[in-house]
Amino acid sequence: MGEAETLGKLELELRRGVVVLATLSRLRTPRYGYELRQALTDRGMPIEEGTLYPLLRRLEAQGLLRSEWRIQDGPPRRYYSLNGDGRKLLKRLAESWHVMNEAMDRLLKED
Repeated sequence: MGEAETLGKLELELRRGVVVLATLSRLRTPRYGYELRQALTDRGMPIEEGTLYPLLRRLEAQGLLRSEWRIQDGPPRRYYSLNGDGRKLLKRLAESWHVMNEAMDRLLKED
């Protein structure tokens, strides 16, 4: 396996670890799928539809999101947002992320 292929696989593993946190962070306000994808992309976290929609369904099944169909200026769209449990989880995951990020900063600094 070449260096580029190894790097690509390892970067994919890192992304998988943060995609839930990134998605939850953008659902503090209701968004439909395409709008959510754009919000993530605009903040440097592009995500494929084939990843996003199964993730949204899984998070909703886990009781972290609520969704509703809305018709506003166009076709019906399903809007997703955090519910109370989702907000609590986002807060806890964000705290964990900050602790891990600070630890990684320390680990990656040269001695």
